[in-house]
Amino acid sequence: MDDIVTLDYGSGGKKTSALIEKLLLPNLGNAELNPLGDGAILQGGEQLVFSTDSFVVSPCFFPGGDIGELCVCGTVNDVSVCGGECRYLSLAFIIEEGFPFADLERIVASIRATAERAGVKIVTGDTKVVEKGRGDGIYINTAGIGVLKYPGLSTKNIRKGDAVLLSGTAGDHGAAVMLSRSGLEGALVSDAAPLNGLCRAVLESGARVRVLRDPTRGGVATTLNEFTEDCGLSISLRESDIPVREDVNAICELLGLDPLYCANEGKLLCVVDGEDAELALEAMRSVPEGKNAAKIGTVTENRGAGVLLETAFGGTRILQKLSGAQLPRIC
Repeated sequence: MDDIVTLDYGSGGKKTSALIEKLLLPNLGNAELNPLGDGAILQGGEQLVFSTDSFVVSPCFFPGGDIGELCVCGTVNDVSVCGGECRYLSLAFIIEEGFPFADLERIVASIRATAERAGVKIVTGDTKVVEKGRGDGIYINTAGIGVLKYPGLSTKNIRKGDAVLLSGTAGDHGAAVMLSRSGLEGALVSDAAPLNGLCRAVLESGARVRVLRDPTRGGVATTLNEFTEDCGLSISLRESDIPVREDVNAICELLGLDPLYCANEGKLLCVVDGEDAELALEAMRSVPEGKNAAKIGTVTENRGAGVLLETAFGGTRILQKLSGAQLPRIC
């Protein structure tokens, strides 16, 4: 651990893992927290899924979305990939003095529309205002509660021969936000979307689903590394099988980024039994959010590296966890 907190600790990569493993879990660990899923499974008469997230994206309006849409999608998706049916959200604003009311109204309207699309209710909240210069426009915290409908999802279930599926193009959200920051113009937009319908489709398809995850901070590459760390196996990918938009590739090349480390906010990573890959893909493609779903890889025996990418040139590249803050303030 370093002497001070740097942006790297919010990247979702190696520094974030160190913060969790060396500070948070030793002090706060318990049976519900220790699995480190996108949400916690709570025991009781009816099992609940509970998740919380904070949103600090800069700028708060970006191509194809805004912080309001993002805060609903992010929390609904975290509950959904745990096998939960999200029903209720909390909503807390931290607003900097001087923030335009017109922008706040626009964000609230976006929250309302996205909550209606996802079928969830905002049932509690809070608002705080800080002095001008002590914030950065607006931050939002949300928490989601849902009922566990599909128990048993876990990275521990992953087996050799399983198929790795991605519901669409990689890196869209991260590239869109960076495009906005750079001052460049283009048709690229964020993929922010609630994934509860997509998760339901694949979980009810009959496919033997091992685990679901939405690849946000750190992107597809970092999320797959988390899978391999937990299951002790490797994942082999082929670059030609991973869908990436041409404009995402272009902006990443221009800015020196890698689409596989750029965040998505409306895509689903799914590991299923290898024999059920086509069944799961058919279910994913039946939902608008999964129309471009593809098989991108296979789980293999441990090959001394977590995630291996067969490049378009025929070589093999090791994809490690994101190191450093490639894209700070992305969500």
